[in-house]
Amino acid sequence: MSSTTVRPFADSHVIEHLGDGRFRARLDETWAIGDKAFGGLLMVLMAKSGLARLAADDAPAPDPLAVAVDFLRAPDLGPVEITTDPLKVGRTVSTVAVRLHQEGRLMLHSTVTAGVLPTEAPRLDDGSALAVEPDPDALDPASAEGGARGLAAACELRYPRGALPFLRGETGPPEMTGWVRPRGEEPDVLFALMAGDILPPTVFNLGGTFGWAPTVQLTALLRARPAPGWLRVGSRSRAVSSPPAGGGVSSAQFDEDVTVVDARGRTVCQARQLALAPLAR
Repeated sequence: MSSTTVRPFADSHVIEHLGDGRFRARLDETWAIGDKAFGGLLMVLMAKSGLARLAADDAPAPDPLAVAVDFLRAPDLGPVEITTDPLKVGRTVSTVAVRLHQEGRLMLHSTVTAGVLPTEAPRLDDGSALAVEPDPDALDPASAEGGARGLAAACELRYPRGALPFLRGETGPPEMTGWVRPRGEEPDVLFALMAGDILPPTVFNLGGTFGWAPTVQLTALLRARPAPGWLRVGSRSRAVSSPPAGGGVSSAQFDEDVTVVDARGRTVCQARQLALAPLAR
């Protein structure tokens, strides 16, 4: 691979070791939703920092097995500091608490469970009829008027024709499917982790307000290192609540179950999140 090849994903999760289990990272506009950092990338930074802390302690836990994150506040683009605290160091499974701070405020809290990923991931029925690679007529958001923007510029995304009714001003079930892969490199386990949050909010298809849908809590299970090629992603909401009558501080909530399948048909990531209904920006 040429040293001049653009690798926005690999470049996005660089962490600087500060010592004593502390790390520094920088959030930029490459992986962002508006002026806020993309939640999938934040998951990656938390996981990578937790793994780096365990490695520094010579813990035999090279792979992320589960990553659970509470999104307490939405970090702005810019520098962040990450602190780590091992909770258990075991022979097969280790656990570390990870916290992300910005300007002295706690923004995210995470628990990273690490160990050794199996060589063969489970084959599950993910309910997806997607082919291994995008169909010739698949929708490429980077080809839209004005060129690639946001996540479509950071990675390669494709959607089946007809899979996003909200783009046509129509409504449909709260489901999404698509293909994703990094630009200039093959997917790794951290990219599979991020892919668990890559699709638009499923509730966009229900109509109403389109905008930022803040994640409250997201838990991802990693099942294997993905094979080279496209990842197939399917997401579905099973429960969507409405805000209480008369308003108040509560807002509508929805869940999402996401399955990420690699080019060999193996489930490499399963994710579930609780999020707030899209907020206009």
